[in-house]
Amino acid sequence: MRRNPRPSREELAAAADRTLPDVIAPGLDVLFVGINPGLWSAAAGWHFARPGNRFWPALHRGGFTPRLLHPGEQDELTALGLGITNLVGRASARAAELAPAELITGAQELAGKVARHRPRWVAVVGVTAYRIGFARPKATFGRQPELLAGARLWVLPNPSGLNAHYTPQTLGAAFAELREAVERE
Repeated sequence: MRRNPRPSREELAAAADRTLPDVIAPGLDVLFVGINPGLWSAAAGWHFARPGNRFWPALHRGGFTPRLLHPGEQDELTALGLGITNLVGRASARAAELAPAELITGAQELAGKVARHRPRWVAVVGVTAYRIGFARPKATFGRQPELLAGARLWVLPNPSGLNAHYTPQTLGAAFAELREAVERE
């Protein structure tokens, strides 16, 4: 397993506006959609790479992976029927730096990716970004009533360590709810 060394201040600054390649394949069970890469992730080249991010533990606790994966093992996800993309491609220090227009454009571009790759489910990790990008100001967590290019939609809590409303246990439970829905349908 690759280590996740702390990027230097210069490496983090250089990572601003960088993009990460999608981890995607045709016919996935779930395509997870981050808001946008953080600077640490962009510097490392892996999705959800910052050590305080709880995506990988929640994915495991939720039953999607047989063991806790390191961000450097992200390419193993497609064999498990899972993938990762972002609503907005460019890296920033905080999601709050994104303009609403970027989220709206990102949602439109996501619809194109979903139409091309045909995942069964799309899970957006971040209700505020979902509300803005998809023009659903009252959306809540869980299954959404609409489809996205034929895929079922689900909204999960943001796994960032900055989201203090969710513990690792409650994040894992939220991911498990999605897994159960995926297995049922």
